[in-house]
Amino acid sequence: MLDWNEVLRMSRDGAPPPPRRVEKTEAEWREQLTPEQFHVTRKAGTERPFSSEMCSLFEPGRYACVCCDEPLFDAMEKFESGTGWPSFTAPLEENVVAYHMDRSLGMTRVETVCSVCDAHLGHIFPDGPAPTGLRYCINAVALKKIRV
Repeated sequence: MLDWNEVLRMSRDGAPPPPRRVEKTEAEWREQLTPEQFHVTRKAGTERPFSSEMCSLFEPGRYACVCCDEPLFDAMEKFESGTGWPSFTAPLEENVVAYHMDRSLGMTRVETVCSVCDAHLGHIFPDGPAPTGLRYCINAVALKKIRV
């Protein structure tokens, strides 16, 4: 099971190889995505907290990357964090999310990205519930709900 020390190790040494790769030009991403999706996923932006209904959506299913359709999170790992962004305790597989140290905004955090297409998803913090103790704080516009 993934824990905070493993996340820190992967942010330093690299995550496991992704299941596949999707690469597009900036123009192709702009054509595919809404302006907000492009800003968040391709330019590492952040949506306003509490701006998405996805925060309070707790139906069974999975969440995929809005850019490449790779399944990233299961609704069973979703929890109410009170932060204003959808939060999860773990990804579906260890190789679908990659981790990078983020020293922007005068602080040190760990950024989460889709390992398949490098889309910025959000950040991960060591203050989540058991059993992982992790909180994947993810921008709702970076995800889309899929049925399984």
